[in-house]
Amino acid sequence: MAPSTSLPLFFFFFSTLFFISQSQITARNGLMINCGSSRSIVSNGLSWTPDSSYITTGSSASLKRPNTDPVFSTLRYFNETARKSCFVLPVLRGIRYLVRTAYFYGGFDGRNVPPVFDQIVDGTFWSTVNTSKDYAMNRPSFYELILAATRKTISVCVARNKKTTTYPFISAIQLIRLEGSVYNSTDFGKHALSTVARHAFGYGGKTIRFPDDQFDRFWDQFPDNQSFSTTSNVSVTGFWNMPPSKVFDTGLTPKEGKKLELQWPSVALQNSSYYIALYFRHHQVPGSPPWRALSVSVNNVEFYRNLNVTPGGEVVFATRWPLFNFTRISLSASAQSAVGPVINAGELLQIVNLGGRTLTRDVIALEALKRSMLTPPLDWNGDPCLPQENSWTGVTCYEGSRVRVVRLNLTGMGISGSLPPLIAKMSALDEIWLGYNKFSGTIPDLRPLKRLKILHLENNELNGTIPSTLGMVQNLRELYLQNNNLTGKIPANLRKAGLHLQISPGNPLLRR
Repeated sequence: MAPSTSLPLFFFFFSTLFFISQSQITARNGLMINCGSSRSIVSNGLSWTPDSSYITTGSSASLKRPNTDPVFSTLRYFNETARKSCFVLPVLRGIRYLVRTAYFYGGFDGRNVPPVFDQIVDGTFWSTVNTSKDYAMNRPSFYELILAATRKTISVCVARNKKTTTYPFISAIQLIRLEGSVYNSTDFGKHALSTVARHAFGYGGKTIRFPDDQFDRFWDQFPDNQSFSTTSNVSVTGFWNMPPSKVFDTGLTPKEGKKLELQWPSVALQNSSYYIALYFRHHQVPGSPPWRALSVSVNNVEFYRNLNVTPGGEVVFATRWPLFNFTRISLSASAQSAVGPVINAGELLQIVNLGGRTLTRDVIALEALKRSMLTPPLDWNGDPCLPQENSWTGVTCYEGSRVRVVRLNLTGMGISGSLPPLIAKMSALDEIWLGYNKFSGTIPDLRPLKRLKILHLENNELNGTIPSTLGMVQNLRELYLQNNNLTGKIPANLRKAGLHLQISPGNPLLRR
């Protein structure tokens, strides 16, 4: 059946069959990380691994609270002064992933008030983390994002914001590879999907997840006085998003009449665009027709007209539907239908605009500099430039069509290390301030930095000769090298008009 031509947005409808495999998540490149733990555990049929392979900062804490999932018996927390703290997870470029973060505060810091902070994926602000309501009910908080990998790693970060008064923390991370068809109507080159609600209507049991859902998505209960349940024995479905067959065992249908209304989800929504998927299956009882027809509206706007629902199941979805505040779903039986409408499940995901990423060559150069340092700044992980308020300490960027590093300032931070040649790959740099540290080794060839105007390397432990290549950095206007261990002759090409040069003090072996 084709979509109604009266729909205000672009819709998809799909109704073919596929078999739902009960394969393990591990076979689908699942990564379950138990933050703060030093050992592997098994919980809910999933294998969880310690987080030490994915992060180098933060401290672990153990919680002593009874009757909790072992995944939530530990956590990792971070210095509140760090702009962000990131887990770097291996992925396959171009593949779509579900990322789920979990937080269980447990009073680990002795304050009994959960901190409020942000979470970031790569260079994109994801959401603010506030676990207060869940903590009051002694339960964990979950956040879920669906995105495509653009590089060989994905960074999942917690970050301070204006409300952060104590240590950001995290309990667990899941990274699950999705099938190619799942949510494939979204332009993942520009957007991600943040899960707002996923419900099995008419269902009143425990959350449906793995192994019923092969991607361990959470389908929460949504009981109602119009609920029904049945043994559907659905082994084939017709949905690109591959829902678990169990969500079709229950549903909502009016006890009498041919109209059904529900407020879903139960929370008020931000003013934004959303991906909506609604799932239907005809619940056939003896004497009833083999199908039913219904129409759907969302907040009194027609969503789909005259949908034929069969025992094989149907789905309708919108890729960008505007919503705000509370949402009302209305279903009405079509005139030709002998029975009332039905609905079995629904998914609602907010469209998140991607924030971009720092140019790869700059990232590679900064990572090389980080590896050369004995004590790099705590927040030197994740994307160096984005989001802007969570950029790396000492790193200033330009956010144009390409995000570039334009200034590096680590003055007086007591850093030991060397200056790797790859620093010259950051060709947009116009200022480098590394004075008053403990950098040693030689000065690399910086000729590729054609925009460089200021270079401060004074008061370090640099040795070797002053490279004549510094005189070939055409735009250089200020060069400070005093108080190092440099030797040899000062290159003649550094004696030129327009260059403010400070070299001699502290370098007694230099010859003019």
